[in-house]
Amino acid sequence: MKEREKIVATGLVALMLITWLGFPFHVSPRFAGSLWGGVLGVSGALLMLVPLAYMAVKRIKRLKQFVTKYVAMRTLLSWHIYAGVVGPILVVIHSGHKFESPLGIALIALTLIVVVSGFVGRYLMQQFSTEIREKRALLQQLNTTYESAKSQLVSNPARAAAVRPYAGFFSRLAASLFLHDDAPSTALTVTSPTSLLRLAEAIADVEYAISTHEHFKRWFSKWLKLHIVISFALYGLMTLHVWAAIHFGFRWFE
Repeated sequence: MKEREKIVATGLVALMLITWLGFPFHVSPRFAGSLWGGVLGVSGALLMLVPLAYMAVKRIKRLKQFVTKYVAMRTLLSWHIYAGVVGPILVVIHSGHKFESPLGIALIALTLIVVVSGFVGRYLMQQFSTEIREKRALLQQLNTTYESAKSQLVSNPARAAAVRPYAGFFSRLAASLFLHDDAPSTALTVTSPTSLLRLAEAIADVEYAISTHEHFKRWFSKWLKLHIVISFALYGLMTLHVWAAIHFGFRWFE
């Protein structure tokens, strides 16, 4: 998600939450059945179908090949994000903040869950991917420096002997109390005992951070699958709501 796209999407999600929080202050029992309420409801429902179309294009190979001749997947993703937030905003306004029927309450609640879970999941997945990529690049630099320092240390037995006693975990914690660099702090060399220990600790920290981020990324990939399941449940409730509206009549034609 580009930075501008992320800012706009964040603003829309915040607007949706503010719109939903308006129900303690505003209730319009007949707005949902009015002409403009119906227009907002139908428009919101149509926009909420855009993410479903995006999922179909993304997963059906032949359909993807046909559609991407005319529209890039990146553009479709942007439509998916914006329509997936603007549609629910219109639906919440369409409700008139009247939460009486169990179907309406379930529909609004599931709409909020789908939007928030999709937005948070996508943002965090991208953030984890960026962090992992940056930390892997840093780890490669640290490993290169470590290999260079190790080759220099082999040719200096005195420094190697000074570092060897601090190879254990607890001994490394006490290393700063007993080890001192020969060179001034402004001219610290990577082959000094303290610098080598710091370099080893930095490599371990970066490896642990990469492992942690990969774990969370795997967890959130499962969360996104749950998001898809919830989305289909939402479409089921939305279909039932449309059927109920048709079955009981369009009240704005009275």
